[in-house]
Amino acid sequence: MLNEHTHLAPWQIRLETTTGWNLRHQVSQALYPLVKQWLDILISISLLILLAPFILMIAIAIKLDSPGPVIYIQRRSGLGGRVFDFYKFRSMTNGHNHTEEHRQFAEAYIKGNASTDQQDTNGHTIYKPVSNGYTVTRVGQWLRRTSLDELPQLINVIKGDMSLVGPRPSIDYEVALYNERHWKRLAVLPGLTGWAQINGRSRLSFDEIVDLDLEYIRKRSSLWDLQILLNTVTVVLSAEDAG
Repeated sequence: MLNEHTHLAPWQIRLETTTGWNLRHQVSQALYPLVKQWLDILISISLLILLAPFILMIAIAIKLDSPGPVIYIQRRSGLGGRVFDFYKFRSMTNGHNHTEEHRQFAEAYIKGNASTDQQDTNGHTIYKPVSNGYTVTRVGQWLRRTSLDELPQLINVIKGDMSLVGPRPSIDYEVALYNERHWKRLAVLPGLTGWAQINGRSRLSFDEIVDLDLEYIRKRSSLWDLQILLNTVTVVLSAEDAG
């Protein structure tokens, strides 16, 4: 039986096959940003509608647990260093400003000098600021453990400040410490979750996070985004890597 390659030399078959694959790959890569944007919006709106009763219960619990706003707003740096309002459920007592102690931790963490004497329940080293008197609320402890304090960032995704998947956004004083390699994290929209978040999160050094973020940026695809989102659900349900 004859086929379309019958009269082609072997090298021509390889060239035609390779060229066809490259063309499909190029088309796929060209469409990826558009597909990602629309899926981000569609999934985020759907989740907000689906989870609306649950989100309302969280908001009520926060108000009953301690005085203060339900949503905590912070300035973060996104694509290309552009600053935007970043939303989280408030998990700390209202009015406490822990910026300075977090700034000191961030500087040590980014420079690779952060303390490694804290451990999670499984004995793994974790990197996070040591509390110097600030108080996480009872509801806030649960929100942080389950990562549900991040749910309001679905609004950031709809607004176009963030994507569902990407490197986590940084605070301005963290970005000020970035070297040229670190800045490559800002080449794409920041994400609500990411490759680093499902592969260690607070157990990772900053250089390890950058390695994973840059790997994601190089290889990202719609299929990989979907895999990261599904794995994120598993991590959240198990409260794994929370810190």
